[in-house]
Amino acid sequence: MPSPDRPVRAARRRWRAGVLAVLLAAGGGWLVLDGSTGRAGPPLAPEPSAHRSDVPSPVASATPLPVSVPTRIRIPAIKVDAPMNGLGLNASRRLDTPPLEQRNLAGWYRDGATPGAAGNAIVVGHADNRSGPAVFYRLGLLRPGDTVQVARKDGRTAVFTVDSVRVLPKKDFPDAQVYGATDRAELRIITCGGRFDRRTGYESNTVVFAHLTSAR
Repeated sequence: MPSPDRPVRAARRRWRAGVLAVLLAAGGGWLVLDGSTGRAGPPLAPEPSAHRSDVPSPVASATPLPVSVPTRIRIPAIKVDAPMNGLGLNASRRLDTPPLEQRNLAGWYRDGATPGAAGNAIVVGHADNRSGPAVFYRLGLLRPGDTVQVARKDGRTAVFTVDSVRVLPKKDFPDAQVYGATDRAELRIITCGGRFDRRTGYESNTVVFAHLTSAR
């Protein structure tokens, strides 16, 4: 028998997703703020190409997990293995980012869905800093079918399958597409990407779209 508070929880998820979309839209799509302006140059990892970024994953969705705080993210295809911390919104109503000096650290939006639970979980990290490549330096190399593993405080690991990888301009960011509400467990991983300008930083965000396909 369905839980009597399920409609309430579902409505709350939709409300939180709507609030997130509004707040981030107010920031003009600048989800990941560029803290590396003035460094030597952009990352060398190539951007995703159309033939590998627009092919939907054939892997069926798994049943969403209960809410639990994420502790670590692993992406075997690009050798990512990093701890995670919770992030909120800064004074400008934009999502904060992990400390720039901590290159191997990812963050997740703690007021949204937790990775593996129903909803759209948002994970961010830097592509680089003044010292060199950072945690999501090679994010643009992912392709549909690759997996993302998120370890959680409850001891479970949520396994996501990549659906697509896209480079989206910050000045015309598709907020509804990236942050929109969903009933299944989905994941967005976001970092800076595109052309680099020494004055203004990166002009785009590289965004990975993935959905929960298993748990262990």
